[in-house]
Amino acid sequence: MRRHLFAVLGLIVLVAVAVVAYLAWPDAARLSVADVSGQRPVISSPREQVLPTVKTAKPVGWAAGQTPTPAAGLRVAAFATGLDHPRWLYRLPNGDVLVAETNSPPREGGGITGWVMKLLMGRVGAGVPSANRITLLRDANGDGVAEVKTPFMTGLNSPYGMALFQGQLYIANTDALVRVPYTDGQTRITATPELVVKLPGGGNHWARNVIPAEDGRTLYVSVGSSSNIAENGIERERFRAAILQVYPKEKTFRVFAAGIRNPNGMALVPGSNRLWTVSNERDMLGSDLVPDYLTAVEMGDHFGWPWYYWGGYVDPRVEPKNPQLQQYSKRPDYALGPHVAALGLTFADQAKLGDRFARGAFIGEHGSWNRKPLSGYKVVYVPFTAQGWPVAGAKPVDVLTGFVDDDGRARGRPVGVVTDRTGGLLVADDVGNAIWRVSAGR
Repeated sequence: MRRHLFAVLGLIVLVAVAVVAYLAWPDAARLSVADVSGQRPVISSPREQVLPTVKTAKPVGWAAGQTPTPAAGLRVAAFATGLDHPRWLYRLPNGDVLVAETNSPPREGGGITGWVMKLLMGRVGAGVPSANRITLLRDANGDGVAEVKTPFMTGLNSPYGMALFQGQLYIANTDALVRVPYTDGQTRITATPELVVKLPGGGNHWARNVIPAEDGRTLYVSVGSSSNIAENGIERERFRAAILQVYPKEKTFRVFAAGIRNPNGMALVPGSNRLWTVSNERDMLGSDLVPDYLTAVEMGDHFGWPWYYWGGYVDPRVEPKNPQLQQYSKRPDYALGPHVAALGLTFADQAKLGDRFARGAFIGEHGSWNRKPLSGYKVVYVPFTAQGWPVAGAKPVDVLTGFVDDDGRARGRPVGVVTDRTGGLLVADDVGNAIWRVSAGR
């Protein structure tokens, strides 16, 4: 009898410990987002997680009459609505705006990991099928509202980045860079896309971006990793977690810079034409690590992924080790905070939003899932010097907020950012299915 009682008590203790451990499992932030941002962020000790902290904002969309909240001295209105998961924007020379209505291709694999990923994507509004379409938006009368919304290209494969280069429009599909001839003012492309180079697809981080390089003859293409920390083997990451330099005439490419877990937005800083990118860093090291970042990128740079982060901090989870790389791991130039999911990037040289936002970078932060409380879910601005570097000691400045309501639900999630032909800032919102336009004045 006594033995049975001890067994029951032991089972109760084990259950109690398991319950306490489960309740304590979501890792809460001990630092503010501001603490982990700027040129000298606080890099705390990692808090490894077997089960990830999952804190998401349930997508609810915008009610009639609702808009995001602009910074003081700015105003916001809808440029276009009724879109299907708009992610990326590109402005053509005549002022027309292309928007990639797109999403992840069907995800590979099953088991617990695949089930969790599908569940998570559904919870944050990213579980819908990809429209695989580029839509053209035209504001012919300059009133800040697109009166023309028409399909421009269809039949693509999770398209994302777009770039006009030497009379051809380049589109970065999830698995290939393709191109079609383009004539100024066209409202529809019916030509069959020509393959330029194949890109690695599958896994996580499906979005590919493309911009012309400063040399006038090549293109930069960003390719995110297929995993969090190469847990499926480093061989699966060939030509990934990298920015590639593509030679379109020869239809070849080389790795320009590596060790960048998920580069998305890319832009050349005005003046020096130096390449900059934003990147999403790794998950499951706690709510305070690792900061996503904005950084200049030069040929041959390696930013450490998966073995190191923020200029040489060791990720103890990664096997096999790579000690020779530590001293060569480049520290990013500017931290944006942990798990903000920085995606969009454009510089302010063509914006007309007042002196406060005249020289710097606008960044679309899609928002966290692996942090408690939430981070990101807004558009921020990083002020730059005349020499093309972030201002010393500056923290990110909020430009557009209000994407998460008072109950922690997502009305929208910002992604791509570009300026329009009149100097307004356009923001793609893939949960609100809208393009917002930020302009000067109230």
